[in-house]
Amino acid sequence: MSAAQDMLIETNTCSPEQADEYRLCSLFDNSSARIAHVDLDLRLIGSNAGFADVFGLSVEELPGVALVDLVHARARDALTRRLLSLARGERSRISDLIATLTRSGRTSTELTGIAVTNGAGRIDSLVVLLELEPEPAASAAAPCPADVRKPLTRMEAMVLEGVAAGMSTVQLASKLFLSRGGVEYHVSALMKNLDAANRSELVSRAYSAGLFRMGSWPPLVTEGFVD
Repeated sequence: MSAAQDMLIETNTCSPEQADEYRLCSLFDNSSARIAHVDLDLRLIGSNAGFADVFGLSVEELPGVALVDLVHARARDALTRRLLSLARGERSRISDLIATLTRSGRTSTELTGIAVTNGAGRIDSLVVLLELEPEPAASAAAPCPADVRKPLTRMEAMVLEGVAAGMSTVQLASKLFLSRGGVEYHVSALMKNLDAANRSELVSRAYSAGLFRMGSWPPLVTEGFVD
């Protein structure tokens, strides 16, 4: 029996008359785990603080967010297929090593999914557990992703957020109290940093590098990339 399955039957503070809720509360009460409750449309119902913190979010921000939006784009189709097979009852458990978009950038994550049945024995939701790969030894400064040459300044982060939201140079200049030339200077610096040829490629590369917090609109740059 896996550690995840062991946690499903631990004692906790939930009412023993509600067997399914009892098991879920056992998971959510385990502060050392990173756990989320997911509906059959693969959207988050809720999570514990450990799960939300991985993505730099609060537990209040996650309900309704599509689980696959929290993983790297290349991993989404395969993960969706495996989670749906779990929801259909074709599997009782899945475990995959995937790339997630955490608040510190991309990282490898062991994702375990478990089907949750109701009193009638039908699957009505899923529980997902994350186990992050060990972080590299700490250094004086956290390294940037390979596709970002150096950390962003606070102003560069705000300019990048505006460009990703579709704002024009004039709109950015007004919002950030810069001249048009000042906006273009920061945009040019960002394109050089991310090796982008134009604004569209800049935004694409920023998303690919995991610079933005997932599930947020307008786009917000993750604090870990701002110097």
